[in-house]
Amino acid sequence: MEKTWVACNSCGSVNRVPFERIGQGPKCGSCKNALPFHGAIVDQNSKSLPNLIQASDKPIVVDFWAPWCGPCLSFAPTYEAVSKQFGQEFVFVKVNTEADPQAGAMYGVRGIPTLVVFTGGMEAQRISGALPAPQFTQWLSKARPAAGQNTQV
Repeated sequence: MEKTWVACNSCGSVNRVPFERIGQGPKCGSCKNALPFHGAIVDQNSKSLPNLIQASDKPIVVDFWAPWCGPCLSFAPTYEAVSKQFGQEFVFVKVNTEADPQAGAMYGVRGIPTLVVFTGGMEAQRISGALPAPQFTQWLSKARPAAGQNTQV
């Protein structure tokens, strides 16, 4: 059974959630608050993101964005479509830097949208700007787990 990772935005606890339960409103195993899913994407903040980065055995793709940013809004459907396509291999995260400016500052985000891939608790790659789907998937392929590597949770 394939699972994904999510950190609770309330208590920071990291949870593993089976893909088939994502649409069923899963709750945190520690504090019982709703986990921050929308589709295959996880909303995280400055409290929960570091915990998720350290715990996940899958690469984490983070979209640092803001609701007033035109390129961020135009990239959102691409990010969502790619998250559905590659959700078994990566954990897709969105961080609203307007709602949580500290999150952007913690990771040195200077412009938005900024996409960062974390692997094994470390930043693996970064790019700024909205990408068309083909370029986004090509960029992600550089962070794809090596063939034969166990990415199951």
